[in-house]
Amino acid sequence: MAQKEEAAEASAPASQNGEDLEDLENPEKLKELIELPPFEIVTGERLPVNYFKFQFRNVEYSSGRNKTFLCYVIEVQDKGGQVQASRGYLEDEHATAHAEEAFFNTIVPTFDPALRYNVTWYVSSSPCVACADRIIKTLGKTKNLRLLILVGRLFMWEEPEIQAALRKLKEAGCRLRIMKSQDFEYIWKNFVEQEEGESKAFEPWEDIQENFLYYEEKLADILK
Repeated sequence: MAQKEEAAEASAPASQNGEDLEDLENPEKLKELIELPPFEIVTGERLPVNYFKFQFRNVEYSSGRNKTFLCYVIEVQDKGGQVQASRGYLEDEHATAHAEEAFFNTIVPTFDPALRYNVTWYVSSSPCVACADRIIKTLGKTKNLRLLILVGRLFMWEEPEIQAALRKLKEAGCRLRIMKSQDFEYIWKNFVEQEEGESKAFEPWEDIQENFLYYEEKLADILK
């Protein structure tokens, strides 16, 4: 079974932006966060190392991980059969909308209806009910889109409404699976900032395989 994070990790960044949660005990800091704009989407090609190590870790108890990080690969087949690929990432900065919705609002509208698109998402956690509903509706009306979602963790998987939403995703033709160690390594190589002139090898955390098997079993039980 996936384990709670070690005590040593408790001192790691734990807020939405990788900031120390102790900052939230400061009234001025809390006031500053409350007064932030309600919705902002951060986009880019590579995310900071500390964000990846904290937000994507496939722990069972995801305390402090209140953001959604979505790395995407878009493969488009043109009329001549040639495949072109592009990639990037999205993260929701605040809580009123999620990165999944931002993808549909900002990227899908640029798709050419005459072309075919295979899209792969590498997401820190599985969709909430509202995002699952948006995915289903988008797939229903965007016939030239195929979507594969790989997730690090299952979001609130014990809740009946979440389980029902995941089953509806499958029924809508969305492929959903848990990320393996190789998938985290792919994110590390292709979406995480590397020091200039230096590329460090991905170092799997101790329980990465154990937690993968834990979530894989839970997802299989939900979707069967």
